Parts: sequence; C-alpha cells; structure tokens
Amino acid sequence: MTVMQPRKRVGLVAHDAKKDAMVAWTARNRTKLAEADLWGTGTTGGRIADATGLAVTRLKSGPLGGDQQLGAMIAEGKLDILIFFTDPLAAMPHDVDVKALLRISTLTQTVIACNEATADFIIESSLFEQAYRPESEPDG
Repeated sequence: MTVMQPRKRVGLVAHDAKKDAMVAWTARNRTKLAEADLWGTGTTGGRIADATGLAVTRLKSGPLGGDQQLGAMIAEGKLDILIFFTDPLAAMPHDVDVKALLRISTLTQTVIACNEATADFIIESSLFEQAYRPESEPDG
C-alpha cells in the first residue's frame, strides 16, 4: 500500500435494506465527503448523488459487477476506504462477490466500515484528513 493522501478515495455501497441508512449517513457527513473522491455502486451511488449533490462516480450495480469493480480498484491501490453498509440477515445471490471484496480490502489494509457506527468513527478520525501509511505492509 502506498501512503494514503489527505484527500481520501472512498467507495460507497449498501445492500438494499441499508440504502436509506447510507443515504442518510452521507447526507449527515456531506461536508467531509465533499473533500473526498467518491465511487458508488449502481443504485447506491445514484441515490447518494441525488440526495446530497455530492459528485459520485457510479459503477455497475453490485450484483452486476460493481462489487468486483470496487475490488479491482482496491487491488490496484486506487481506493483508500470502503464504506459498505451490509445486511447480514438477507441472503445475497452475489455473496461470493461480497466476500471477495471484503477479503481484498482486508489483505490490502484498506479501511472498511460495514455499519454506521464504524463509518462514524472513520470519518470523525483525524486520520481521515491527513496522510497515512499503515505500519505493516501487506505481503505481495
């Protein structure tokens, strides 16, 4: 992993039952997110952009390849933070893609939030607005 720059590159994705929560979270954190480069999967990215006016680069829908697009960005060192509001109680036909996305995020020391509380801690951290390099580099 290279050094994360002060301007963070953030991926935003939410399962269907969590999309409203994601839109509300991004609206509450609009000021800080406006200082980041944002990518969102399909519907999630569109709903965030429509509700907040934030510039969100939209990828494909998660089940149609958006999760894999985010994973590729992470593998290439093009994403610093993944905010992924998951619904652990719903069966997902693309569960394999979700697991692969979380696996590559963990392996590359990408910051991950799978719920609102963790996302709050990330965006309120002083590290969100400064350069950062984890002490341990992933094996590669």
